[in-house]
Amino acid sequence: MNQKEPENIEVWEDLVHIKDLGLALLICGIFSLGGYFIAPNNTSDPLFYGLAGAVIGFIISSIVIKPKRSFEESGEEDK
Repeated sequence: MNQKEPENIEVWEDLVHIKDLGLALLICGIFSLGGYFIAPNNTSDPLFYGLAGAVIGFIISSIVIKPKRSFEESGEEDK
């Protein structure tokens, strides 16, 4: 029996594709660490550069990884 393993895992009660999750973690990690390491060595600059890198990584991840959900309306309404 050659059964295919599921490609999704459950994260916070939602199914996530494993490859997309890994890609998003990689993109966000690279940008936040990149921002941290290019920051000037002042008191709080590495923190702000790292946070800015994380936000930029999130934006790029949301553009690169498209949602795969499809919603279907059933003709019934809840009252």
